Amino acid sequence: MSQTSQRAPTRPRGLPAIRIGITAGVTGLLCCVGPTVLALLGVVSAGTAFVWANDLYAGYSWLFRLAGLAVLGGLMLWSLQRRDQCTLGSVRKTWPRLLLAVGIAVGTCLVLYAITTWLGAFV
Repeated sequence: MSQTSQRAPTRPRGLPAIRIGITAGVTGLLCCVGPTVLALLGVVSAGTAFVWANDLYAGYSWLFRLAGLAVLGGLMLWSLQRRDQCTLGSVRKTWPRLLLAVGIAVGTCLVLYAITTWLGAFV
């Protein structure tokens, strides 16, 4: 006698707003986070990381922020297309998740900026 296993119907998962927001937030602040991570891993000295972060932030911060916005938009579009939700009606249904992704991206940028600024005070 064999038992047949019945699978419960799977629900389509929602938009991965947390992962999208964190990825976009980190991308938007890679000018400071990259050198900080290298210093924490011991690849470069703290002084070198501080100089690199200041140079990158002073000269290219707008470019990193635009890259973060591009990553945010691209990941949202890719995620919606993957779920076949790229219509106006579907976007109206998922707008809270889209807004959550934007909020998490901004929050991630702010938290990482605060951490890197705080770590820069010790150099």
